[in-house]
Amino acid sequence: MIELRIERWRAWAPDIQDDAGWAAWAASPMPLHENDSQPACELVPPMQRRRLSRLARIVMHTAWPLCDDGEQLPFVFASRHGETTRTYAMLDEIGRDAPLSPTQFGLSVHNAIAGQWSILRGQRGESVALAGEADTFEHAIVEAATLIGEGAKAVIVVVAEERPAPAYDGWIDDVPCSYAVALRVARADAPGAGTRWRLSLRGNTDCAAATGEPHALRFVRALHDGAPLDHPWKTRRWTWQPIP
Repeated sequence: MIELRIERWRAWAPDIQDDAGWAAWAASPMPLHENDSQPACELVPPMQRRRLSRLARIVMHTAWPLCDDGEQLPFVFASRHGETTRTYAMLDEIGRDAPLSPTQFGLSVHNAIAGQWSILRGQRGESVALAGEADTFEHAIVEAATLIGEGAKAVIVVVAEERPAPAYDGWIDDVPCSYAVALRVARADAPGAGTRWRLSLRGNTDCAAATGEPHALRFVRALHDGAPLDHPWKTRRWTWQPIP
């Protein structure tokens, strides 16, 4: 069992651009659709911004305001699929016998976005990149709780996915649209604003799996309505409960 405080959070999806939009969506959920939009990411200097992929822009847009200037906080980046757009473009180049860009390859690896965060924000502490199954979000929280237990005052956690190319249809079916959810988490007894949550794990004997929108976005709804959230996946069943 893990108890923690969500001090601040931010989210992004193509249809929803601000806190008011997320509040409206949480109150009356509607399917989220993909389009070509991406955050302006104006907090990142222009020269560095040009080097960011769309997925990296989404991550920076959501996470950047959660880490105050001068703070040194651990960073956990979690994505089940990672840079599928970059990877697909490189596979296409290989198929056409075109030269493969070392830069594109270096930025396609799973910890590249965590590395870009460290460089752009001047962060010298721990950074972790995770890839799991449909409960990658919970594994990222477990990692953050471990870092907090080792003394971190807070941890930035980002769960992000980019809608993959149509060629992946039939293999990747859990990313209806690009999105990111960023959380600043701290000890449950830490003073300050935010909401406290308890995360527990037990066996999932019926092997049922949650369906619908991505689980991280289901958690955004729970942040608004304060309702418990159950997330079954294979033999694992995660339960989120608000702490009064």
